[in-house]
Amino acid sequence: MRCDSHVHIVGDLARYQQPADRRYTAGVADLVTLRRLAARRGIARFVIVQPSFYLADNSLLLESLDALEGQGRGVVTIDPAKADPGRMADYHARGVRGLRINLYSPAGGKAPPFAPVFDTTAARALRQGWHVEVIAPLATLLAASEVLAGSPVPVVIDHFGLFAGFTPNSETGKGLLALLGLPHVWIKLSAPYRCSADATATKPDPAWLAAILAAAAARCVWGSDWPYTPRHEDQTGNATAVPYRDLNYEEVVDGFLAALPSTATADMILDRNPAALYGFPHKG
Repeated sequence: MRCDSHVHIVGDLARYQQPADRRYTAGVADLVTLRRLAARRGIARFVIVQPSFYLADNSLLLESLDALEGQGRGVVTIDPAKADPGRMADYHARGVRGLRINLYSPAGGKAPPFAPVFDTTAARALRQGWHVEVIAPLATLLAASEVLAGSPVPVVIDHFGLFAGFTPNSETGKGLLALLGLPHVWIKLSAPYRCSADATATKPDPAWLAAILAAAAARCVWGSDWPYTPRHEDQTGNATAVPYRDLNYEEVVDGFLAALPSTATADMILDRNPAALYGFPHKG
């Protein structure tokens, strides 16, 4: 069964508050709409990732996992120092399988030092049998390569590693590929527009896609990034309701599939790999 491994669910502002210092006001993006759009392309499983503006309030994510009745998994944000074992057990029972570190669009706009945040988060993930998902500028990832290499849990790198401005053959590009050569490092092939001058790009860069598949095809998962977060430069403050990028879900799926070398590769990235990483049942 095919899986969209990176989506965000956003509720009505009156019920699910967004912090006063948020970068923008996010509009409603509900699970019913997502499932309807994804069904047109045979996608029925989803990994819901906690957006930055909900901080550590994972209530909507958990409610969405409950509604998915086993066909959803979650990647949450927590304060590891305040994580209650009973609550973490409840999270796991409801489908949570990862902890997210956001150093790309952190709340308040200032990213904390990488190593101590990662170490405490990974320690908590280890106790739960989870992974750590990281979204960070590529330079930040490479500066922390030793930390990531020594992780006691699987690491999932968001959005192609945010390689914008670098080629696979550059020293920086080779650094990312070296990370992907590690057996516990995964990558999400999601949101090609975050790595492109085209703010609505739906097809991955061919050279980068080939290089990533050569390095880690068995540790790649695909995500739509629905509902397509606005560009950073358009996130102008909490008083502004910024529309999502004007993208069509079916075109996002089709653009990715068309870029892959084979249907077998598509089945691996959209079915077998997410089943392995997130613990979905898999046949064959």
